[in-house]
Amino acid sequence: MDQPERQKAQKSSSDSPADSNPASDLILAQPPEDFTGIRVGEPAGYAAGLPAVLRSLGHLQENHAITRGAQALRLLNQKHGIDCMSCAWPEPDGHRRLAEFCENGAKAVAWEADSRLATPEFFRRHSVAELSRQSDYWLGQQGRIEQPMLLREGATHYEPVSWDDAFALLAQELNALASPHEAVFYTSGRASNEAAFLYQLFVRQFGTNNLPDCSNMCHESSGSALSESIGIGKGTVTLYDFAKAEVILIIGQNPGTNHPRMLTTLKHAKDAGAKILCINPLIEPGLLRFKDPQEVSGMLGRGTALSDLYLQVRINGDVAVLKGIMKEMLLREDANPGSSVAWDFVREKTHGWEEFAADLRQEDSTALEQQSGIPRATMQEVAELLSHSERIIACWAMGLTQHKNAVGTIQEIANLLLMRGSIGKPGAGLCPVRGHSNVQGDRTMGIWEKPPEAFLDRLQQVFQFSPPREHGLDTVDCIKAMHDGRAKVFFALGGNFLSATPDTEYTAEALRHTRLTVQVSTKLNRSHLITGRRALILPCLGRTEIDRQTSGEQFVTTENSMGVVEMSQGRLRPASSYLMSEPAIVCRMARATLGARTHVDWEGLAGNYDHVRDLIAACVAGCENYNQKVRQPSGFYLPNGPREGRFDGTPTKKANFTVHPLPDHTLAAGELVMMTIRSHDQFNTTIYGLNDYYRGIHSERRVVLMNADDIREQGLRAGDVVDLINRTAGRERIARKFIVVPYQIPKSNCATYFPEANVLVPISSVAEKSNTPVSKFVIITLCKNTDAASAHA
Repeated sequence: MDQPERQKAQKSSSDSPADSNPASDLILAQPPEDFTGIRVGEPAGYAAGLPAVLRSLGHLQENHAITRGAQALRLLNQKHGIDCMSCAWPEPDGHRRLAEFCENGAKAVAWEADSRLATPEFFRRHSVAELSRQSDYWLGQQGRIEQPMLLREGATHYEPVSWDDAFALLAQELNALASPHEAVFYTSGRASNEAAFLYQLFVRQFGTNNLPDCSNMCHESSGSALSESIGIGKGTVTLYDFAKAEVILIIGQNPGTNHPRMLTTLKHAKDAGAKILCINPLIEPGLLRFKDPQEVSGMLGRGTALSDLYLQVRINGDVAVLKGIMKEMLLREDANPGSSVAWDFVREKTHGWEEFAADLRQEDSTALEQQSGIPRATMQEVAELLSHSERIIACWAMGLTQHKNAVGTIQEIANLLLMRGSIGKPGAGLCPVRGHSNVQGDRTMGIWEKPPEAFLDRLQQVFQFSPPREHGLDTVDCIKAMHDGRAKVFFALGGNFLSATPDTEYTAEALRHTRLTVQVSTKLNRSHLITGRRALILPCLGRTEIDRQTSGEQFVTTENSMGVVEMSQGRLRPASSYLMSEPAIVCRMARATLGARTHVDWEGLAGNYDHVRDLIAACVAGCENYNQKVRQPSGFYLPNGPREGRFDGTPTKKANFTVHPLPDHTLAAGELVMMTIRSHDQFNTTIYGLNDYYRGIHSERRVVLMNADDIREQGLRAGDVVDLINRTAGRERIARKFIVVPYQIPKSNCATYFPEANVLVPISSVAEKSNTPVSKFVIITLCKNTDAASAHA
């Protein structure tokens, strides 16, 4: 059964009689009865090219968005155009291509420009329990949510509600709380700077710092690590550094699927002579070769080879391989002083060298080989390459940030660059590659459960109120608070909280313990189906759509991965006349909830976003003259001391070397280490389709990628259907019916897609310091599912 046929079958199954149970135990879609539709072929040898162009056009057609989508794509990532709502990779400051977007951007536009509507009639036809049986893909294919919807206590179906009544209900619930700390206010990285600033202002005037966000689940570890090492929780490079780099390290990242526009940057770096070194448990086609679809050689030729050296490390073997490389560099330095350590930089700009070097010297090279899976000779080869390079860039993503020792791993990357003096000069630096388009901007605007005192001081001075000073709840802690009844109202400014978070059944229980859940959304997702006693869906404008307020058409701003703030202005007619902008939703909520307790002119701020930006300029460091600077053709760069070689944000006023032990990877017989990954047809929790083109997997998502030796040792064969089991802290978690797919992955390691496998990620398993869920190191066992027939993989 191919993808359209499966979608049709899922549609017909929803015509069954309504289930009267609104609190259905069906959290995730039921696995299919059979897997005869799956096709498994050889992984691709390259990324992009003509197939990416054709797939992009196909998504526009599938989402009924040919005309609207084409209009938006013409402006996507252009100066004074529409900022892509997908990843946060930056655009060039100067000349931009006619098509300054990738396949992911085209998918995101098609998704948002969908001309179909999920109307009140749709919700009358389908109960919540019915909808919960459908796949994430099917839910997203039902179109844009037309108007506000309410699920009453004990009801089986959502019903339409007016905006006035929705805000009145929300205000009633918030004001009935015994304490402001009983409310949780979550933020997705898609929210604009203006929405985020208004949101945090309202939440703090309400009286809490309970501002968890999606960063808690992705690059929180990067922020924690870099703040200690270099004094800022962001990267240090600009887009133009890549063309000046001698070596680019890509660690725990898959740009071909997750950040495709990065491939163009890497191609330009290769053209300029850079070497690219990749460290990753999976061989990803997007790191091997790139066919630029805007060049003849990319459309018709072989494209550009990217990776010069590919180290297929074991899952969480990164500390071992990084230490092994640095130990070999130190041995080279001992034999030939001045060959591998940038002593002028180390002595003038860093702190902690002696302790760091002593730790490297005591490491056993054989142990480093065994834990990483990388031969010492390969580590020596990398050490020689880096020792001859002064301009090194290191990039990483969630392959590093979602481990228990994630902060330490990222600090080892910083150690490596500090050894070579490769921070604070052209062509060199640290580059955490952010996933969502404004996740970094939201943090800059104050979306953080642990706000800096200086920021709170400015809020107090500008708005003449006393903001709460005690730290609030992050994502993991807010789930626990809802689960044990300490948090009673959950509000989400965007996102798909249930599907993004760990321990799906535990999180679902937590949400059901609340009095009210509120979701600001564009399309239907699973978080609308697992609710508190009552639930609201507040449909908002997309970034591609015209935002017209009392003063006229508005624009918003976002911050990309490299600290550049730019404007974004939608040009499409809104999908529905009922839709409200995110800034307007926040202002209406604030007025309804706070009433006479606030002196902020919420109506004026909603009517003219220039007024919001004036307040940002007064409160957020580096945003002075914000309205003027964002109107420049390429926006402006936020201040970044380490980029300029200044590390005065650390207690030592220098960059800090740090010391970290090797993690313990002991496994019992039959256990495997599982990591969750994205497929090609998804972005974060948004499922665009059922194919993973680059890995050769089609028409199915419930797969487990395994080493061929592990398959044989487990008594399995390709195509068998298995249950995946995690046992942690006395609780058994089971993900049922996954198809065994042989893949080139290190022994004792396996990979599955999220969100399907999030059910296996324990709520108690978090990264040290950052509290990020450990989704990349989950110990599981496998059990053959005897109820399902094997797939013919």
